[in-house]
Amino acid sequence: MKRTMGITALAVGALIASLGTPAGAATAADPAPRVDLRVLVVSDGGPATDAIAAELDSAGTPYTKVDLANTARPVIDAGFLADTVAGRPRARFQAVVLPNDNPFPAGSAEMAALTAYERAYAVPQVDAYTWARPDVGLDYAGYAGSLDGVRAEVTPAGKAGPFGYLEGAVPFEDNSPTVGESYAYLAQPAPGADFTPYVQAAGPGRPTKGSLVGEYRHDGRRELVVTFVYNRYQQQYRLLARGIVEWMTGGVHLGVDRNYFAVHVDDVFAADDRWDSALNCTPGDVDCAPGTGTPHPIRMVPADVDRAVAWQKSRGFTLDLAYNASGSVDHAEENGGADPLADRLVTDRAAFRWINHTYTHAFLGCRQDVSVVPWKCATNADGSTQWVSRGEIADEITANRTWGQQHGLPLAGDELVTGEHSGLKVTPQQPVDNPNLGPALTDTGIGWLGSDHSRDPVQRRVGSATTVSRYPMNVFYNAGRAAEQVDEYNWIYTSRAQGGSGICEDNPATSTCLPAPLDPATGYAGYIVPLETRTALGHVLSNDPRPHFIHQSNLAEERIAYPVLDGVLGGYDELFAANTPVVNPRMKDIGAELQRRDAWRTAVDAGKVTAYRIGGTVTVQAPSGTTVPATMPAGTRSGPLTAFGSAYAGAVSGWAAPSPGSVTLTLPAAR
Repeated sequence: MKRTMGITALAVGALIASLGTPAGAATAADPAPRVDLRVLVVSDGGPATDAIAAELDSAGTPYTKVDLANTARPVIDAGFLADTVAGRPRARFQAVVLPNDNPFPAGSAEMAALTAYERAYAVPQVDAYTWARPDVGLDYAGYAGSLDGVRAEVTPAGKAGPFGYLEGAVPFEDNSPTVGESYAYLAQPAPGADFTPYVQAAGPGRPTKGSLVGEYRHDGRRELVVTFVYNRYQQQYRLLARGIVEWMTGGVHLGVDRNYFAVHVDDVFAADDRWDSALNCTPGDVDCAPGTGTPHPIRMVPADVDRAVAWQKSRGFTLDLAYNASGSVDHAEENGGADPLADRLVTDRAAFRWINHTYTHAFLGCRQDVSVVPWKCATNADGSTQWVSRGEIADEITANRTWGQQHGLPLAGDELVTGEHSGLKVTPQQPVDNPNLGPALTDTGIGWLGSDHSRDPVQRRVGSATTVSRYPMNVFYNAGRAAEQVDEYNWIYTSRAQGGSGICEDNPATSTCLPAPLDPATGYAGYIVPLETRTALGHVLSNDPRPHFIHQSNLAEERIAYPVLDGVLGGYDELFAANTPVVNPRMKDIGAELQRRDAWRTAVDAGKVTAYRIGGTVTVQAPSGTTVPATMPAGTRSGPLTAFGSAYAGAVSGWAAPSPGSVTLTLPAAR
């Protein structure tokens, strides 16, 4: 069978005949139909089609979902799939995703319509999860069962094709010895079938490899046959999701998908209070009653700066340091005017990015009554909440910015993270923002404000600022040593009978609950590091630009942050080819990316975006002020001369502003 399948006038004519030959049909002189840049997702409610829909959502790729269980769903017929616009035949979908190779009853008119449509317009079909048999170009399975812990591999054809962004290995998760996490059919191509495996694996203890993902060409159609089940969160799917979309769209689609990782280090120049394993609280902080215990602060030293600089160079990665200048000022006052840590950080300031974290790290929400544990908001005589004032908030921002400017820190002056994300709502004590926060942010020209993703995940406006939610890493601010981290982890996540806090008993949905306390000697490296690595890497692989945050204490003493950071970046490097590097943006760029995505999603959901391809030209119409995300083949031009996008994962991608209201992209001649 011929490997290159184009859209021919004969094929279009066949579909036109089934539609009744509309006026203005394609002719030999003008054979190219219009193909809309939209994917049809036919779902049975299973995890596989939902995972593909989630990938399209994340990237911003428009799609129409048809739920087979919905009795009011549209009927998939020739009129649903294609029509005529301005005298030109239009294919309404550039790709079709089905839950399996044929989810309809035998003899279904809907499957017949899809088959005719795919042939006529050379529209590819993804079989999201099906079993191996000759109907899908495979022999019957040589192995059917779990692939937990198996390392699948991308074949040479997969590397040369849609999965060229991967280094080669596709590890299947094995997070629990008691829970089955995968199921697959492994099979060889059926005799005589035109089938090309893209990803393959051998079953446990078996020498023969079989296909997991492959392309089946037959009857003028192309199917991507996937024979393992997955959900949207599993690493094996996250690794392959990009390639599935690239295959189904031929590398021409709306939406952008990149792998992001940014790490903020809070409390730089300051000292963090230390966990007390006897008291099960942190003396000097609000989780200990006033006067309980003796604070033993954790603070970086110059050697920790040297380590951070060297680590960054070795990884090609830049940390964002969120600083509190009074930590240095106070330290110098208490030490004869000397602060070697600040001297070293200022000397190496250009090695890092810097974020204003307020001058003293003061709590900027309600005034805290810490005479009780947990603390509560202080109130006035009339019962109203006492709030930190607008002027106090502005002073904290301005004083810290001024110190940074005086010391030559390369700041983005409109970025801010308040101490403990204070000023923003924090439940249950303060369910609303400090009403003085927004005006103070406006007064000081703040455009981007860090928030805690665990309690305030949705991007929103606060005064002049837009929030950027940050993922908290479960490497605790009050731990400079692994044993401290494990002890606090055990306290939080074990039962009262095991000496823990009982939080998990009171909140059984907590995902990090422990069946038994971790070993203080091995629990950090053996349990916490792999778990935190897997969580953060999952964000990286999900096209999620939101930053993660740790604290300066985690770069001090035993430097317990590095095993997690190395796990994320080292694990990533093992999985991805050099053409797909981690993207490491600063906070304001992350905020702008999230804003663009939200505006784009709003425009698409409102039906205000039209996008299609005719031959080698892609046209996108969108509301004024809305930038358009797109992924295209290398060599694509925006306008007659300007190269579109930037290189990533073997393609070019980026955001284009409609001018006026329209973007035109010209594909390379070979496409």
